[in-house]
Amino acid sequence: MLSSAKHLGVLLPKGWARHVRSAVVHAISMSNVVFTVTRGHAENHFNARVRIQAENDRLRREVSLLNEELRIKDARMERIPPQRRPHYPPMERLAILELRAARGWSLAQTARRLLVTPLTVTSWTKRLDDEGAAGLIQLREPVNRFPEFVRYVVRELKVHCPSLGSRRIARLFARAGLHLGATTVRRMLQPAPKRAPVAFRRSTPRIVTAKRPNHVWHADLTTVPTSLGYGTSWLPFALPLRWPFCWWIAVAVDHFSRRIMGAAIFKSEPSASDLTSFLGRVCGRRRCWPAHLITDHGTQFTADTFRLWCRRRGIRQRFGAVGKYGSIAVIERFIRSVKNECTRAILVPFSTAVFEREIHHYVLWFNENRPHERFGARTPDEIYFGRMPAARKPRYEPRSCWPRRSPCAKPHALIRGRPGAVVELRVGYRAGRKHLPLVTLKRVA
Repeated sequence: MLSSAKHLGVLLPKGWARHVRSAVVHAISMSNVVFTVTRGHAENHFNARVRIQAENDRLRREVSLLNEELRIKDARMERIPPQRRPHYPPMERLAILELRAARGWSLAQTARRLLVTPLTVTSWTKRLDDEGAAGLIQLREPVNRFPEFVRYVVRELKVHCPSLGSRRIARLFARAGLHLGATTVRRMLQPAPKRAPVAFRRSTPRIVTAKRPNHVWHADLTTVPTSLGYGTSWLPFALPLRWPFCWWIAVAVDHFSRRIMGAAIFKSEPSASDLTSFLGRVCGRRRCWPAHLITDHGTQFTADTFRLWCRRRGIRQRFGAVGKYGSIAVIERFIRSVKNECTRAILVPFSTAVFEREIHHYVLWFNENRPHERFGARTPDEIYFGRMPAARKPRYEPRSCWPRRSPCAKPHALIRGRPGAVVELRVGYRAGRKHLPLVTLKRVA
């Protein structure tokens, strides 16, 4: 703007700010606020002339802004050669010819305003009455809804009579012989949804679904801070992710039962060889090998050592996506449970043997006594070994008048003994750990 002012010979005052463009935009924004406040006062004025004048000002301003919006859009389209511009569909061609007839435009005016060539408009006019699939201008006739011309006449009536509602329009058409519902009219008056651009579709990879225990395993790494903590993430206060500041934990989880197959502790970030040794010990102890192993894209899991180890044992390694259901979200959720229920409930020790003992007790409690949310009241061991769920065994019924055949809260179970039982709560702890409760009930009457 400064350059244009100098070109026109306009002398700017001394000390004129350089941010003229930003000032102009902010000034226009402030004028919009002032216009809105002023119009709000005028619309509620007691004088009808003031209200009409305010409405006229609003409409003039709206027309001016719409003209500016159309000018900006047309300027972008005019930079494209006419042969490369998008073609108008058959319905839009008919609307252009009708607009030309209503406006009384010539061929040149129609071509200039609609960004087409006069020869194109002439061709549309000559082929206006062509029928069949070869017709250049045609109406769509869907089978499962009203023809397109019904939508067209409804919109035309709304354009000519904007004050009519959907019910009034339906009644007017019913008197004329066309019976439409009010909801149908309302749906026809809604703007057509914009079509999303067709994106390039890639081949969808096959999704592996766990069908039995030891079919799909998950493996991942996480860090647990000691009492010294991580420190900060910026230098010079950043601490290395290794002992004595944190522990590295490697875990393997069965997808079908959510059972923890094994866990190992490392003082520093384990390598691919360390993870293969850990998984080898877990598989040897369980005497089973998974058919699929899902991991993330960590350097340990993408190393050649790890891939060759999986290939020699017939394990198909797959990589999951973060946040996808059935992917590595399963093991990420287990890691969060470990931190919330174990490591954040105790003072993480510095001794390797002591920390391994704490993780071992949590793994046993998780597999044997902790009901998993996905399986209701069943534990991972009950799913993995196919045991009868403890929640399906006969239950206590404290309501003395409860009918025996009436169902209880899920999971349904038979009544143990007579109804009206009085029970007391007994809470034990695995190995004396307060964060690993064992809940039992005993009948006292």
